[in-house]
Amino acid sequence: MSGRGVWLRARGRLRRFPTLLAGCGEQAAAYGRCVAAAAAGTTELRRDACLEEFRALQDCFARAAKATPK
Repeated sequence: MSGRGVWLRARGRLRRFPTLLAGCGEQAAAYGRCVAAAAAGTTELRRDACLEEFRALQDCFARAAKATPK
């Protein structure tokens, strides 16, 4: 069994990523702002500090991936 098919599918998904990201710009910006604010100064970034924003971005990606033809 060859692993070539796996890499071709993965490469295809990665090629679609910029398009998916473009459709989720608002959520990506909100997540980025949250991470930047949570890690500002000497504050250590903590797990789940931006969980709400991350989930919104994750949901947007999932919706966009389902709507995008393979």
